[in-house]
Amino acid sequence: MKINYDPQTGLIPVIIQDSNTLQVLMLGYMNAEAFKKTEEEKKVTFFSRSKNRLWTKGESSGHYLMVNCIKLDCDQDTLLIKATAMGPTCHTGKSSCFEDKISPRGFLYVLEQIIANRISTNEQNSYTNNLYHRGLNKVAQKVGEEAVELIIEAKDTNAYLFKNEAADLLFHLLVLFKMKQVTLEDIEAILLLRSKKS
Repeated sequence: MKINYDPQTGLIPVIIQDSNTLQVLMLGYMNAEAFKKTEEEKKVTFFSRSKNRLWTKGESSGHYLMVNCIKLDCDQDTLLIKATAMGPTCHTGKSSCFEDKISPRGFLYVLEQIIANRISTNEQNSYTNNLYHRGLNKVAQKVGEEAVELIIEAKDTNAYLFKNEAADLLFHLLVLFKMKQVTLEDIEAILLLRSKKS
């Protein structure tokens, strides 16, 4: 990767974007040393202009930005890093330095990550974690049950109950996706391919 650092400062601007929600989290700057450290450790490290030193985001709070991919723009003078935030990114406690709203990509991607976190941390009091560890048959059974309940509500006129059953089905389907190692992106890619064919 050939990076065009600013000849005056030796820095390049870096946009940090949440890998799951696509929300822009923050803007920082890197020099060559910070970029190398980021690549090697897979944690975002900036060059802090105020501290005049390398600064790994989360070094004091533990709210690291774990690197998923790094892209260089067409002029090779700006970086985009897609990362997983290990806590709030902004010093104010918000998820983003720009705003604290769910991105246009939607809450389902956030929920997908919450489900993954509950399972990976083996959270004992979590319904999600307990259901997951009951195995594929139980998870698939729950998806079937929720699908039937949604169909029953579809034949009625209560919109509130229909929406709640739809939410239940989507939630359990995401747990099944996790069990089958399938992501929302995988399903989106299939739907996108189908739309291009039609």
